[in-house]
Amino acid sequence: MIWQIIHILEILIWLLLAASGAYILFFALVSLLWKKPVSRLTVMLTDRIASMHADKYYKFLVLYPAYNEDRVIINSVKTFVSQYYPYENFHLAVISDHMQPETNEQLAQLPITLLQPVFEKSSKAKALQYAISYFEEMKGKMTGNKTVGDFDFVVILDADNVVNSDFLDRLNSECAKGYKAIQCHRCAKNSNNDIAVLDGVSEEINNTIFRKAHNRIGLSSALIGSGMCFDYKWFKDNVFKLTTAGEDRELEALLLKQGIYIHYEPDIPVFDEKVSNKDNFQKQRLRWMTAQIQSLLNLLPYIPKAILTGNIDYIDKTVQQALIPRSMLIVITFMMALLITLVSREWCLKWWLLFLFICLSLYVSTPKQLRSQSVYGKLASLPLLVWKMILNLLKIDRKNTDFIHTTHDK
Repeated sequence: MIWQIIHILEILIWLLLAASGAYILFFALVSLLWKKPVSRLTVMLTDRIASMHADKYYKFLVLYPAYNEDRVIINSVKTFVSQYYPYENFHLAVISDHMQPETNEQLAQLPITLLQPVFEKSSKAKALQYAISYFEEMKGKMTGNKTVGDFDFVVILDADNVVNSDFLDRLNSECAKGYKAIQCHRCAKNSNNDIAVLDGVSEEINNTIFRKAHNRIGLSSALIGSGMCFDYKWFKDNVFKLTTAGEDRELEALLLKQGIYIHYEPDIPVFDEKVSNKDNFQKQRLRWMTAQIQSLLNLLPYIPKAILTGNIDYIDKTVQQALIPRSMLIVITFMMALLITLVSREWCLKWWLLFLFICLSLYVSTPKQLRSQSVYGKLASLPLLVWKMILNLLKIDRKNTDFIHTTHDK
């Protein structure tokens, strides 16, 4: 009797893990769908020519929410202001929250708008709301050496994000195609240790599964928190609905409820600093896991209506929030396969097959340039990082809306 109960529990656990594995495998295979190859040079020249002959240069409001980001914000802003996009058609603002006076003094010397709100409890959503309120009040007035007018699009970047000088130029071309929500290709700008490399690989796997593959079959891309571009009017009308630290997931839900497609643009890079120590990794993943649980609970009530109206994007997004994080999935599956092998050779085959398919999915989803012996040699750090994530399960508070800040290493 006891063995029957154990066997039933073992099968239920396998089914739970297999559901997440099947989702990843499906979209990993979708990412392999044939697409006519085009050289990067051809893409760059085509986009540049299209932008040069564009009927309109859209006006962009670029927002850098910066909480205690003294180490990175100056370089990011100085890099951005070198855009060769028409100067009068973009306005850059830094929302400085808990930064040093010396940092604010340096920012004030740059051709930007420096906002310095004081929040009792800081969050990225509050910073974005503050900025939009400010620019709505300032319409027709001077700020940052420019007159504030009507913006067409808003761009959201993290304080550590660095972009190329043609970022807005190429984004302008994509906006001209009619997209109201665009997620750019966020990629690693550092690989200084094993943790940073694995974090960068994880981001690229996410780009493959949750962005590129989804767009390949007509589904919306996932947002990622930065490198995001939205129709300004839509963002102005919806930003004040954000209430949690998982503002990107809330924005996704709002877009999908309203039937707005999210386009992923892999050829517009946004370079992001990857975490490079265990404590920051744990903090970052705690924020993500908390946001995932909160998002799932917020999405579920709308599911019946989504089913009735055939809102596949919304249903897919809800399923995403129920997935087990990949690094936990692969380590737990491997440990279970070993354990079940010791318990019963008859039960273990399905576990090893599941582990094999998960490994295959992650391999396929990893860009070719990252499939190297040096990268796979860093997998030895994975069990410790997964253990940190498992410990986070004890800290998740689905009602907590406090912002968990991840500091940048010096």
